[in-house]
Amino acid sequence: MGYAGVQIVAVALTVIGLVGSIVCCALPKWRESSFTGSNIVTAQVQQEGLWMSCVVQSTGQMQCKRYDSMLQLDTDLQAARAMVVISCMLSVLGMLVAFAGSDFTTCVQNESAKGKIILTAGIVIIVSGLLMLIPVSWSANTAIRAFYNPLVPQKMELGASIFIGWGAALLLIVGGGLLCCFRSKGGDGNYAAQYYSKNQPASAPSKNYV
Repeated sequence: MGYAGVQIVAVALTVIGLVGSIVCCALPKWRESSFTGSNIVTAQVQQEGLWMSCVVQSTGQMQCKRYDSMLQLDTDLQAARAMVVISCMLSVLGMLVAFAGSDFTTCVQNESAKGKIILTAGIVIIVSGLLMLIPVSWSANTAIRAFYNPLVPQKMELGASIFIGWGAALLLIVGGGLLCCFRSKGGDGNYAAQYYSKNQPASAPSKNYV
């Protein structure tokens, strides 16, 4: 598989990672009620997300409410709002830059410029993956520590959005890494050397005089 094929795979991974990032951002399932120990009331399940909290009744009815103030959120969720949104924006930007400089498009003809554009796109996508990985890992660590804290009455466990975020971050980092590794490496030095050799006047043949 040439550079173009690998770049197609990298862009596809980036697209899937972007979709996962958007789903992770939108779903109110970063934390869910845990039914362990003395907390065995299963009539309703409480779910918390970045933008709203929901209560799911045992009948299947769901009621959601937006947070009245950002200060209601824990520190990890406040930071997650900013980092996840920035991650989605960088993923879109990196994907567009990758399309412009990839070997399977003709937007850029210069091979040296293509390599630099793809390298930039790969770095941007890797940064977006890290910005997704940090908040979900931070929120997971906070939930786990609170779960094992005996002073916390309401036990919360990891929601589906945490696992979706981990998967999206992995796909973005892998996609960006592939773009950084599999890119055109044409340099201007080769063209300059060829130009110089073509325009250099032919030297007179050397003769040995006795």
